[in-house]
Amino acid sequence: MIDLKFPDGLIENIRQVLIANNESIAVAESVSSGLLQTALSTATEALKFFEGGITTYSIEQKCVHLNVDKGHATATNAVSDRVASEMALGVSKLFRTNWGIGVTGYATPVPESEFKLFAFIAISHNNHVVFSKKLETGNHEPLSIQLFYVDEVLATFSKILSDHP
Repeated sequence: MIDLKFPDGLIENIRQVLIANNESIAVAESVSSGLLQTALSTATEALKFFEGGITTYSIEQKCVHLNVDKGHATATNAVSDRVASEMALGVSKLFRTNWGIGVTGYATPVPESEFKLFAFIAISHNNHVVFSKKLETGNHEPLSIQLFYVDEVLATFSKILSDHP
């Protein structure tokens, strides 16, 4: 049995700030496979700030639903800072939220990533990307890598909210 444990303090901070500011969030995931949506949905009163999310694996679905540039996505296997940014902006527009998060990357070693494990995350606010970063890990167990990415996204977003005017 898998024990999914998300960082309660981070989720609670995100919940408090978004509700206090009357703001909302949606997420677009690939590599984290819906785990970020699961984490946010565990918050008390999640319905007051979390509008939902979308998990897209294929380039085609990223382009159709999130307005990701097909040429760039094809050239990068849909794993780049630009794709994560377009995912964050696209999901925010799709769900009509103030905040959007995009995450795309690799949880298993594959030739396209030169057998390295990394992800790109992007956070948008009111139709502008306010943060983007590449995350790297050496762990080779896929679920723990996905959870690492989720924890990093939550920690980053919580800090941005705490620092945001």
